[in-house]
Amino acid sequence: MATDLLDRCDAIEECYEFMLGYAGKGVPGDQGSDLRRQLERAAAALDGIGAACLVALGGVDGESLERSRNFLSVLERDASSSLAAIQMVLAQSSISSQLIDNLNASIHLRALLTDLFLISEVVKRKHACID
Repeated sequence: MATDLLDRCDAIEECYEFMLGYAGKGVPGDQGSDLRRQLERAAAALDGIGAACLVALGGVDGESLERSRNFLSVLERDASSSLAAIQMVLAQSSISSQLIDNLNASIHLRALLTDLFLISEVVKRKHACID
């Protein structure tokens, strides 16, 4: 369903927005923060996101599906790289604002966000035409 994919996109985007605010705080650690929960939620949303995209794009014709599959391989690669970075950050006993600022600057995470903006717009338009 498109709802699953769009919920995943929302979780990842909300985490990124949270991280932007957290990075600006200049704190040495994440004690008392909602940061880890946000990161874990984003990590869970990334797990299986390619399959969720295929389901959300279901019903497209052969050529469109093939073109979409090519993009989905890019999305899955960016998601995998971003997930690896998030997991590395989560493995730290204390997560500083500087560490999150560096994660925010990661080209992998930025590419992922752009991928998600693109695919969510495609899915929204596809389902608007169906309804």
